Amino acid sequence: MINRNSLENDLNRWHNFIRMSPNEPKGYVQRGMVRFKLAQINESIADFDTAEQLDARLTPYLWQRGLSYYYAGRFEEGAKQFEIDLTVNAQDVEETVWRYLCQARFLGASEARKLLLVVKNDPRLVMRQVYELFAGNCTPDDVLVAGKKDGKRGNFYSHLYLGLYYEALSNTELAKEYIVTAASQYPLDDYMWHLACVHQVLRGWE
Repeated sequence: MINRNSLENDLNRWHNFIRMSPNEPKGYVQRGMVRFKLAQINESIADFDTAEQLDARLTPYLWQRGLSYYYAGRFEEGAKQFEIDLTVNAQDVEETVWRYLCQARFLGASEARKLLLVVKNDPRLVMRQVYELFAGNCTPDDVLVAGKKDGKRGNFYSHLYLGLYYEALSNTELAKEYIVTAASQYPLDDYMWHLACVHQVLRGWE
């Protein structure tokens, strides 16, 4: 699971970086990412906001803030962030799916599906299948099969997004099953693996 000591060391390193270079947006983005991994959601948003204030060109690249908005319950702001992100990365399934996940929380899953943007060229097999699931064109089993073909990373992403899919449908039991499996059985050195761990913490599933 999460190595909190290592993350606390990272946090202190970025504290020091910001103290030495308070006008450098990189420090705030990196500290915001560490704070998210520590489940300090509001603090992470504050850091991403500061980075944006220092350099407005960062706005379409702050996908991390969109994730933080989701866990802060700021779903409309999250959907807007992912829409902005997609202006520079239009074929990213994850950006599109997270827009759906945010919209599902304030519009409902059926309406969010109607608004799902078209993505066709994501190079990752498992993410292409995840997209088809959210679009209503395949089954959860199809996603799991695709995940197995991509090994450990594929298995992680298939379980993570199945959990998020079921959360959007208010099926807490299956959401918990898949996200706990993603976090515990398929650890990765990856921001999204930390997200799965944070999800567990915030939902009280540890």
